[in-house]
Amino acid sequence: MKIIALAIVILSGGLLLYATQDFPSWADPASPASMHVSPHYLQKSMEETSVPNVVTAVLADYRGFDTMFETTVIFCAGVACFMLLRISRQTPEDRYYRHISTGVTIHIKGGGKIPDKSKEFERIDTMWTPFDLVIKTVCRFLIPFIQLFALYVIAHGHHSPGGGFQGGVIFGASIILLAISHNLRIATKRMREKLVGLLCVTGVFIYAGTGALCLLMGLNFLDYGALAPLLHVDPVEARSLGILIVEVGVGIAVMATMIWIYNNVSSAGKYDEGL
Repeated sequence: MKIIALAIVILSGGLLLYATQDFPSWADPASPASMHVSPHYLQKSMEETSVPNVVTAVLADYRGFDTMFETTVIFCAGVACFMLLRISRQTPEDRYYRHISTGVTIHIKGGGKIPDKSKEFERIDTMWTPFDLVIKTVCRFLIPFIQLFALYVIAHGHHSPGGGFQGGVIFGASIILLAISHNLRIATKRMREKLVGLLCVTGVFIYAGTGALCLLMGLNFLDYGALAPLLHVDPVEARSLGILIVEVGVGIAVMATMIWIYNNVSSAGKYDEGL
């Protein structure tokens, strides 16, 4: 099987390399893209989409199909990580608890009961590191500002570098920072596994659903001008607002998928101890 897989990879790579011979030369001003597509995007994007950031107009409007499938690929990566790593049924394992006031560590073997007065004990990881007040406090104060900046990046992607992918990564990093500075159990309490999975699906659904709504309104898939009657704006402004809607969907999907992948990889699918 490994030999067959290797042969398929080599054959596919060879075909791809062979196909590059038909590509135009690098930065060729006479290439089809430079002669027709690129000038239209640069000259007409503001007029047709009311979006000052040409990159955002290309990604979410002119090249909206490609970006939608990029978002779907990210979602599939999260699903694949979940399917490969997640352990639904776990055997009882040894657990460690630290008495909050005294710092005494208690080792409970698999299947043992949680200590009495459990509120006085904090479950810790096997490779436990001492409590660091500075790190936890600083991260706790930074996380809301990181999340606020992530929302700004998503909302302001029309006018400056940014958008759903960048904002989603920043928002996801804030939750991962909580898991690293505290522990994975605290992070999963703030954002449950089911919620993360639902958000992954919701982000993709917002993007694809917006395109389907355009079809129902009588225009092409992802032709945001069809949303003008619903948004009570002219078609050009509707394209701008449609881009914002799908960027929000991208941000949600990217954020949730990042957290989903981190939770499974860092705990080997057990959701008990993180990095």
